[in-house]
Amino acid sequence: MYFRTVHPITVDNFVNNFNPGTIKTEFYAHGKLLITGEYAVLDGADALAIPTRYGQRMVIKKSRGSDLIWDSLEENGESWFSSQISLFDFSALKTTDQVTSDQLEIILKNAVRLNPEFLDKWNGFKVETQVEFPRNWGLGTSSTLIALVAQWADVNPLELYFKTFNGSGYDVACARCDTPIVYYNDEDEIGYTPVEFFPSFSDSIYFVHLGEKQDTAQGIKDYLKNAKSRKKLAEEITKITEATLQAKTISSFAEQIEKHEAVIAKAMDYETVKKSRFPDFWGCVKSLGAWGGDFSMVISDKNQDDTEAYFINKGYKTIIPFREMIFKGS
Repeated sequence: MYFRTVHPITVDNFVNNFNPGTIKTEFYAHGKLLITGEYAVLDGADALAIPTRYGQRMVIKKSRGSDLIWDSLEENGESWFSSQISLFDFSALKTTDQVTSDQLEIILKNAVRLNPEFLDKWNGFKVETQVEFPRNWGLGTSSTLIALVAQWADVNPLELYFKTFNGSGYDVACARCDTPIVYYNDEDEIGYTPVEFFPSFSDSIYFVHLGEKQDTAQGIKDYLKNAKSRKKLAEEITKITEATLQAKTISSFAEQIEKHEAVIAKAMDYETVKKSRFPDFWGCVKSLGAWGGDFSMVISDKNQDDTEAYFINKGYKTIIPFREMIFKGS
Protein backbone atom coordinates (compact mmCIF):
# COMPACT_ATOMS: atom_id res chain seq x y z
CA MET A 1 0.00 0.00 0.00
CA TYR A 2 1.23 3.51 -0.74
CA PHE A 3 -0.14 7.02 -0.60
CA ARG A 4 -0.79 8.71 -3.93
CA THR A 5 -2.49 12.01 -4.58
CA VAL A 6 -2.52 14.66 -7.26
CA HIS A 7 -0.67 16.75 -4.71
CA PRO A 8 1.14 13.95 -2.82
CA ILE A 9 0.41 13.66 0.87
CA THR A 10 3.90 14.39 2.16
CA VAL A 11 5.21 15.87 5.35
CA ASP A 12 6.36 18.94 3.41
CA ASN A 13 2.95 19.97 2.12
CA PHE A 14 0.80 18.79 5.03
CA VAL A 15 2.88 20.01 7.95
CA ASN A 16 3.88 23.36 9.33
CA ASN A 17 7.16 22.53 11.05
CA PHE A 18 7.20 23.22 14.76
CA ASN A 19 10.19 25.03 16.19
CA PRO A 20 10.52 24.17 19.90
CA GLY A 21 12.44 27.40 20.40
CA THR A 22 9.44 29.58 19.56
CA ILE A 23 7.21 30.97 22.28
CA LYS A 24 3.93 30.06 20.59
CA THR A 25 2.93 27.94 17.61
CA GLU A 26 -0.59 27.56 16.18
CA PHE A 27 -2.05 24.90 13.89
CA TYR A 28 -5.45 24.55 12.22
CA ALA A 29 -7.50 21.71 10.70
CA HIS A 30 -10.83 21.78 8.85
CA GLY A 31 -13.91 19.82 9.76
CA LYS A 32 -15.49 17.59 7.13
CA LEU A 33 -18.67 16.36 5.52
CA LEU A 34 -18.94 13.25 3.36
CA ILE A 35 -21.33 14.05 0.52
CA THR A 36 -21.15 10.68 -1.25
CA GLY A 37 -19.52 7.36 -0.46
CA GLU A 38 -20.51 6.66 3.12
CA TYR A 39 -19.67 3.09 4.09
CA ALA A 40 -18.70 2.11 0.53
CA VAL A 41 -15.53 4.24 0.70
CA LEU A 42 -14.17 1.47 2.94
CA ASP A 43 -14.26 -0.84 -0.08
CA GLY A 44 -12.66 1.51 -2.59
CA ALA A 45 -15.60 3.63 -3.71
CA ASP A 46 -14.76 7.15 -4.84
CA ALA A 47 -16.19 9.50 -2.21
CA LEU A 48 -16.90 13.21 -2.47
CA ALA A 49 -15.84 14.99 0.73
CA ILE A 50 -15.76 18.67 1.58
CA PRO A 51 -13.78 20.64 4.19
CA THR A 52 -16.00 22.85 6.31
CA ARG A 53 -15.39 26.41 7.43
CA TYR A 54 -15.70 25.09 10.98
CA GLY A 55 -12.57 23.37 12.26
CA GLN A 56 -10.28 23.03 15.25
CA ARG A 57 -7.25 25.03 16.38
CA MET A 58 -4.26 24.03 18.46
CA VAL A 59 -1.98 26.48 20.23
CA ILE A 60 1.28 25.23 21.77
CA LYS A 61 3.38 27.22 24.21
CA LYS A 62 6.60 26.29 25.99
CA SER A 63 6.23 25.93 29.73
CA ARG A 64 8.25 25.11 32.79
CA GLY A 65 8.51 21.48 33.87
CA SER A 66 8.55 18.34 31.77
CA ASP A 67 4.87 17.54 31.29
CA LEU A 68 2.21 18.38 28.74
CA ILE A 69 -0.54 20.52 30.22
CA TRP A 70 -3.48 19.89 27.90
CA ASP A 71 -6.75 21.82 27.76
CA SER A 72 -9.51 21.28 25.18
CA LEU A 73 -12.16 23.97 24.76
CA GLU A 74 -15.69 24.00 23.41
CA GLU A 75 -16.62 26.51 20.71
CA ASN A 76 -17.83 28.86 23.46
CA GLY A 77 -14.46 28.76 25.25
CA GLU A 78 -15.49 26.44 28.08
CA SER A 79 -13.13 23.59 28.90
CA TRP A 80 -14.50 20.11 28.16
CA PHE A 81 -11.28 18.16 28.81
CA SER A 82 -8.01 18.80 30.60
CA SER A 83 -5.08 16.62 31.52
CA GLN A 84 -1.53 16.71 32.83
CA ILE A 85 0.37 14.25 30.66
CA SER A 86 3.70 12.62 31.47
CA LEU A 87 6.25 12.84 28.65
CA PHE A 88 7.78 9.60 29.93
CA ASP A 89 4.93 7.38 28.74
CA PHE A 90 2.15 9.87 27.82
CA SER A 91 -0.06 8.62 30.63
CA ALA A 92 -2.32 11.07 32.43
CA LEU A 93 -1.04 12.22 35.80
CA LYS A 94 -4.26 14.17 36.29
CA THR A 95 -7.28 14.17 34.03
CA THR A 96 -10.94 15.11 33.85
CA ASP A 97 -11.76 12.19 31.52
CA GLN A 98 -9.78 8.96 31.54
CA VAL A 99 -11.28 7.62 28.29
CA THR A 100 -10.24 10.75 26.38
CA SER A 101 -6.81 10.65 28.05
CA ASP A 102 -6.33 7.03 26.97
CA GLN A 103 -7.16 7.93 23.37
CA LEU A 104 -4.82 10.92 23.45
CA GLU A 105 -2.06 8.69 24.85
CA ILE A 106 -2.44 6.35 21.87
CA ILE A 107 -2.28 9.24 19.39
CA LEU A 108 0.86 10.73 20.96
CA LYS A 109 2.61 7.35 21.17
CA ASN A 110 1.86 6.66 17.52
CA ALA A 111 3.17 10.10 16.56
CA VAL A 112 6.44 9.27 18.32
CA ARG A 113 6.64 5.92 16.50
CA LEU A 114 6.43 7.83 13.22
CA ASN A 115 8.88 10.52 14.34
CA PRO A 116 11.14 9.43 17.24
CA GLU A 117 12.39 12.99 17.62
CA PHE A 118 8.92 14.25 18.52
CA LEU A 119 8.90 15.34 22.18
CA ASP A 120 12.20 13.54 22.81
CA LYS A 121 13.70 16.50 24.73
CA TRP A 122 11.16 16.31 27.54
CA ASN A 123 10.43 20.01 27.24
CA GLY A 124 7.24 21.05 28.94
CA PHE A 125 4.40 22.48 26.84
CA LYS A 126 0.96 23.92 27.35
CA VAL A 127 -1.39 22.69 24.64
CA GLU A 128 -4.78 24.26 24.04
CA THR A 129 -7.23 23.04 21.44
CA GLN A 130 -10.55 24.63 20.56
CA VAL A 131 -13.26 23.41 18.21
CA GLU A 132 -15.29 25.93 16.23
CA PHE A 133 -18.42 23.77 16.26
CA PRO A 134 -20.48 21.91 18.87
CA ARG A 135 -18.83 18.53 19.29
CA ASN A 136 -22.11 16.69 18.74
CA TRP A 137 -22.25 18.04 15.19
CA GLY A 138 -19.99 15.23 14.00
CA LEU A 139 -17.74 17.45 11.88
CA GLY A 140 -14.58 15.70 13.01
CA THR A 141 -13.41 16.38 16.56
CA SER A 142 -11.14 13.31 16.40
CA SER A 143 -9.99 13.65 12.78
CA THR A 144 -9.06 17.30 13.22
CA LEU A 145 -7.13 16.38 16.36
CA ILE A 146 -5.19 13.74 14.42
CA ALA A 147 -4.38 16.33 11.75
CA LEU A 148 -3.26 18.84 14.37
CA VAL A 149 -1.00 16.40 16.21
CA ALA A 150 0.45 15.29 12.87
CA GLN A 151 1.38 18.88 12.05
CA TRP A 152 3.00 19.31 15.45
CA ALA A 153 4.86 16.00 15.21
CA ASP A 154 5.95 16.61 11.59
CA VAL A 155 4.43 13.35 10.36
CA ASN A 156 2.02 12.23 7.64
CA PRO A 157 -1.52 12.70 9.01
CA LEU A 158 -2.92 9.67 7.19
CA GLU A 159 -0.19 7.41 8.53
CA LEU A 160 -0.93 8.64 12.04
CA TYR A 161 -4.64 8.06 11.46
CA PHE A 162 -4.24 4.48 10.26
CA LYS A 163 -2.08 3.66 13.27
CA THR A 164 -4.86 4.91 15.51
CA PHE A 165 -8.25 4.28 13.88
CA ASN A 166 -9.90 1.80 11.48
CA GLY A 167 -11.86 4.11 9.19
CA SER A 168 -11.22 5.20 5.61
CA GLY A 169 -9.16 8.30 6.44
CA TYR A 170 -11.14 10.67 4.22
CA ASP A 171 -11.80 12.98 7.17
CA VAL A 172 -8.09 13.45 7.92
CA ALA A 173 -7.38 14.16 4.24
CA CYS A 174 -10.15 16.78 4.33
CA ALA A 175 -8.71 18.36 7.47
CA ARG A 176 -5.69 19.70 5.58
CA CYS A 177 -7.35 20.49 2.23
CA ASP A 178 -8.64 23.84 1.01
CA THR A 179 -10.94 22.39 -1.65
CA PRO A 180 -13.45 19.54 -1.92
CA ILE A 181 -11.83 16.22 -2.75
CA VAL A 182 -12.66 12.86 -4.25
CA TYR A 183 -11.11 10.38 -1.86
CA TYR A 184 -10.37 6.72 -2.53
CA ASN A 185 -9.04 3.91 -0.38
CA ASP A 186 -8.73 0.55 -2.10
CA GLU A 187 -6.51 -2.50 -1.80
CA ASP A 188 -3.66 -0.95 -3.76
CA GLU A 189 -3.62 2.72 -2.92
CA ILE A 190 -5.01 5.55 -0.86
CA GLY A 191 -5.30 9.08 -2.12
CA TYR A 192 -7.43 11.99 -3.20
CA THR A 193 -8.01 14.39 -6.05
CA PRO A 194 -8.97 18.05 -5.44
CA VAL A 195 -12.20 18.88 -7.32
CA GLU A 196 -14.47 21.83 -7.96
CA PHE A 197 -17.74 21.51 -6.09
CA PHE A 198 -19.63 24.75 -5.71
CA PRO A 199 -22.65 24.19 -7.95
CA SER A 200 -24.69 27.02 -9.43
CA PHE A 201 -27.69 25.74 -7.45
CA SER A 202 -25.82 25.75 -4.13
CA ASP A 203 -28.41 28.15 -2.65
CA SER A 204 -30.81 25.20 -2.76
CA ILE A 205 -28.57 23.00 -0.60
CA TYR A 206 -28.71 22.97 3.21
CA PHE A 207 -27.29 20.89 6.03
CA VAL A 208 -29.70 19.97 8.83
CA HIS A 209 -28.42 18.61 12.11
CA LEU A 210 -30.47 15.66 13.33
CA GLY A 211 -29.33 15.97 16.94
CA GLU A 212 -28.16 12.40 17.46
CA LYS A 213 -24.38 11.88 17.60
CA GLN A 214 -23.51 8.65 15.82
CA ASP A 215 -20.78 6.16 16.75
CA THR A 216 -18.68 5.97 13.59
CA ALA A 217 -16.78 2.90 14.77
CA GLN A 218 -20.04 1.03 15.36
CA GLY A 219 -21.35 2.15 11.97
CA ILE A 220 -18.25 0.67 10.33
CA LYS A 221 -18.69 -2.61 12.20
CA ASP A 222 -22.31 -2.81 11.12
CA TYR A 223 -21.36 -2.17 7.51
CA LEU A 224 -18.61 -4.77 7.43
CA LYS A 225 -20.93 -7.31 9.03
CA ASN A 226 -24.21 -6.63 7.27
CA ALA A 227 -23.66 -4.95 3.90
CA LYS A 228 -24.59 -6.99 0.84
CA SER A 229 -22.40 -7.27 -2.29
CA ARG A 230 -19.86 -4.75 -1.08
CA LYS A 231 -17.63 -4.76 -4.16
CA LYS A 232 -20.58 -4.17 -6.45
CA LEU A 233 -21.84 -1.50 -4.08
CA ALA A 234 -18.51 0.34 -4.22
CA GLU A 235 -18.56 0.30 -8.02
CA GLU A 236 -22.09 1.67 -8.09
CA ILE A 237 -21.32 4.43 -5.59
CA THR A 238 -18.25 5.46 -7.60
CA LYS A 239 -20.50 5.96 -10.64
CA ILE A 240 -22.92 8.01 -8.57
CA THR A 241 -20.08 10.17 -7.23
CA GLU A 242 -18.92 10.88 -10.79
CA ALA A 243 -22.46 11.72 -11.92
CA THR A 244 -22.98 13.94 -8.86
CA LEU A 245 -19.94 16.02 -9.75
CA GLN A 246 -21.13 16.33 -13.34
CA ALA A 247 -24.65 17.44 -12.41
CA LYS A 248 -25.44 20.86 -13.90
CA THR A 249 -28.99 21.29 -12.64
CA ILE A 250 -30.67 20.89 -9.29
CA SER A 251 -32.90 18.13 -10.67
CA SER A 252 -29.99 16.05 -11.99
CA PHE A 253 -28.12 16.54 -8.72
CA ALA A 254 -31.16 15.48 -6.69
CA GLU A 255 -31.61 12.44 -8.92
CA GLN A 256 -28.11 11.19 -8.05
CA ILE A 257 -28.54 11.94 -4.35
CA GLU A 258 -31.80 9.99 -4.20
CA LYS A 259 -30.18 7.12 -6.09
CA HIS A 260 -27.33 7.11 -3.57
CA GLU A 261 -29.78 6.93 -0.65
CA ALA A 262 -31.68 4.05 -2.24
CA VAL A 263 -28.53 2.05 -2.99
CA ILE A 264 -27.09 2.38 0.52
CA ALA A 265 -30.46 1.72 2.15
CA LYS A 266 -30.87 -1.50 0.19
CA ALA A 267 -27.33 -2.71 0.89
CA MET A 268 -27.55 -1.99 4.62
CA ASP A 269 -31.25 -2.80 5.05
CA TYR A 270 -31.77 0.70 6.44
CA GLU A 271 -34.70 3.04 6.17
CA THR A 272 -33.84 6.34 4.50
CA VAL A 273 -33.83 9.42 6.71
CA LYS A 274 -36.50 11.04 4.57
CA LYS A 275 -38.85 8.11 4.95
CA SER A 276 -38.26 7.82 8.69
CA ARG A 277 -38.29 11.51 9.64
CA PHE A 278 -39.43 13.74 6.80
CA PRO A 279 -41.89 11.81 4.61
CA ASP A 280 -43.86 14.96 3.79
CA PHE A 281 -40.85 17.04 2.77
CA TRP A 282 -41.09 18.28 -0.82
CA GLY A 283 -37.38 17.98 -1.60
CA CYS A 284 -34.53 15.54 -1.20
CA VAL A 285 -32.87 14.50 2.08
CA LYS A 286 -29.63 12.53 2.22
CA SER A 287 -27.86 11.00 5.21
CA LEU A 288 -24.20 11.93 5.60
CA GLY A 289 -21.62 9.69 7.25
CA ALA A 290 -23.01 7.18 9.74
CA TRP A 291 -26.77 7.05 9.13
CA GLY A 292 -29.29 8.21 11.68
CA GLY A 293 -27.58 11.22 13.20
CA ASP A 294 -25.24 14.15 12.76
CA PHE A 295 -26.02 16.15 9.60
CA SER A 296 -28.22 15.38 6.64
CA MET A 297 -28.01 17.22 3.32
CA VAL A 298 -31.23 18.77 2.08
CA ILE A 299 -32.06 19.86 -1.44
CA SER A 300 -35.00 22.24 -1.69
CA ASP A 301 -36.44 24.19 -4.61
CA LYS A 302 -38.32 26.50 -2.23
CA ASN A 303 -36.86 29.63 -0.66
CA GLN A 304 -34.72 29.58 2.47
CA ASP A 305 -37.46 30.85 4.80
CA ASP A 306 -39.88 28.10 3.76
CA THR A 307 -37.20 25.42 3.92
CA GLU A 308 -36.01 26.45 7.37
CA ALA A 309 -39.57 26.78 8.65
CA TYR A 310 -40.32 23.17 7.68
CA PHE A 311 -37.44 21.74 9.70
CA ILE A 312 -37.88 24.09 12.64
CA ASN A 313 -41.52 23.00 12.89
CA LYS A 314 -40.24 19.42 13.01
CA GLY A 315 -37.94 20.33 15.93
CA TYR A 316 -34.66 20.64 14.00
CA LYS A 317 -33.25 24.10 14.60
CA THR A 318 -29.73 23.82 13.20
CA ILE A 319 -30.05 24.46 9.46
CA ILE A 320 -26.92 25.70 7.72
CA PRO A 321 -26.94 26.84 4.08
CA PHE A 322 -24.29 25.32 1.81
CA ARG A 323 -22.41 28.60 1.41
CA GLU A 324 -22.13 29.02 5.18
CA MET A 325 -20.93 25.47 5.81
CA ILE A 326 -18.36 24.91 3.09
CA PHE A 327 -14.84 26.22 3.33
CA LYS A 328 -13.98 28.00 0.12
CA GLY A 329 -10.26 28.58 -0.19
CA SER A 330 -8.67 31.42 -2.07
